[in-house]
Amino acid sequence: MPDPRAHVLVVEDDPAMARALRDGFEYEGFTVSVAKDGARGLREATESSPDVIILDVMLPKMSGLDVCKKIRSDRSEVPILMLTARGQEIDKVLGLKTGADDYVTKPFSFMELMARVEALMRRTRGTPKRLGACRFGDVEVDFKKCEASKAGQPFDLSARELRLFEYFVQHRDEVLGRDQLLNAVWGYGSESLSRTVDVHVAKLRRKIEDRPEDPRHILTVHGLGYKFIG
Repeated sequence: MPDPRAHVLVVEDDPAMARALRDGFEYEGFTVSVAKDGARGLREATESSPDVIILDVMLPKMSGLDVCKKIRSDRSEVPILMLTARGQEIDKVLGLKTGADDYVTKPFSFMELMARVEALMRRTRGTPKRLGACRFGDVEVDFKKCEASKAGQPFDLSARELRLFEYFVQHRDEVLGRDQLLNAVWGYGSESLSRTVDVHVAKLRRKIEDRPEDPRHILTVHGLGYKFIG
């Protein structure tokens, strides 16, 4: 069974197939997002940082091959498994050349697909995901360029603030303790230094929240730590 927080993005325009994949992955303990066209799939891949992507080749608005190529051009290393039509050998070859990690030919059994996904996740387990850009509300942060803006107006983030925020995004919707944040972002953990986290969280809130005194994105979980929602 995967980590119950593992997130799979399914990019599939056939409603019956998308529904079957969602049901199957949710039954196996994944969190599932579904995009019905290539353009939306690319946005979801950028914004939600999935742990694995199931990507159909034939999609409206933007082909799966183009989506895969763009994801890789952004230096994302997220595992990508492509779904190809029976007999379309050229799609398999092009998919692998554009950066896909594996492919499954339709029709397929869900057990086979699940086995391939688990193999991909084992291969990448322990390697932190590299984030590109994060967008939520009117805030946009590009982690590679170290640039941030709110309502179109740029603002500065220190290297430590940027790393702290990246860690929040990598673990969105999870409750993160102060010691965990100290270890991940500062490289050490101590209750006597937990105030360091509070100070940096307060600085982040002043920069990204509309009302820092009543935050909507970086929430305090009393007695436990913080949680990012975005």
